[in-house]
Amino acid sequence: MDIDLNADMGEGFGPYRMGEDEALMQIVSSANVACGYHAGDPVIMDKTVRLALANGVELGAHVGFPDLLGFGRRQMQVDPSELAMYVLYQLGALAGISSVAGHRVTHMSFHGALGNMAAADYALAEPLVQVVAAFDPNIIVSVSTNTQIERAARKFGLKVATTFLADRAYTDEGDLVSRKLPGAVIKEPEAVLQRVKRLLDDGVITSITGKKLPIRVQSILLHGDTPGAVENARAIRREIESGNGRIVPVSRLV
Repeated sequence: MDIDLNADMGEGFGPYRMGEDEALMQIVSSANVACGYHAGDPVIMDKTVRLALANGVELGAHVGFPDLLGFGRRQMQVDPSELAMYVLYQLGALAGISSVAGHRVTHMSFHGALGNMAAADYALAEPLVQVVAAFDPNIIVSVSTNTQIERAARKFGLKVATTFLADRAYTDEGDLVSRKLPGAVIKEPEAVLQRVKRLLDDGVITSITGKKLPIRVQSILLHGDTPGAVENARAIRREIESGNGRIVPVSRLV
């Protein structure tokens, strides 16, 4: 089986760092790069882009609310037309930096609260995805399956890479469990690995209550800020390759 291994990166700000990007870049096949709103800044974005290029890792724009203090995980009430411009601004920033560095943006994803809100509300997802399609009709939208974001992406003719979040718990309906609830983030390396094994072997994920949910994905995502992300990434890669699977960039899977 061929599958993309993906991680969120570039999520520092100024002198502050989050995650072990240098190590992760040697393991994953694609990276979601913070574009300066929930995290990141021009210098960090440039370093992350060049690090990805040096390691043959594909780039994704990770766009979120303008909420550095809250890391983009707090809901904001903003007119959808304004939010669309926020998305466009972030896409353009990463695309510009990538172009100068000799790399390119192949995919995008919505971060944190913005992603959760758009996933549940088509009226919000539609204008945000529409501006993504207008910016680059060839860009791939990386998103959890059965969301309003996926529905909007299909409408505007964008390719979709459905993604399994290996270190996040799911509800019985297949949505992400709120980070406000216990057990939402899965920190134990063995638990993360067992979830990936179940996905690879049986094509299912287990919800937080134990329900089996069939799912078909092209990408496995790890959050770079989750403790043990590098060890988890290494273990997942070993598991995939030991079963004669291959880690390949997301653009080769959709």
